[in-house]
Amino acid sequence: MEFLRRLLKAWLKPSRGPVRAARLKDLAAMRAPLLRCIEDCSGQRASRLRQQIEGAGSVQELWLLRLDAFQLIAQRHNQRVAAERIDSLLRVFDGWVDPRQLSRIG
Repeated sequence: MEFLRRLLKAWLKPSRGPVRAARLKDLAAMRAPLLRCIEDCSGQRASRLRQQIEGAGSVQELWLLRLDAFQLIAQRHNQRVAAERIDSLLRVFDGWVDPRQLSRIG
């Protein structure tokens, strides 16, 4: 719950925007680790999330999809595993999203 509170607080603050503009190659480099986080998850929700990740057209879309990934992983495993996997994405998004949004879950 604390994670969601921090996320909403950061999201509602005015953003300075991404540090740099992402190219298709950059987006692909961000998609891959996010997809790896959910590779052992199956079912309709997992398939839908994979499609959303593949179809995301911006860094912000991918960043927001990590919340869905957290829920999916937590349902398959537990919240600790989900937090570890999602926290590992911070380095991937560093420099692409507002630094105030780069906070650990666990």
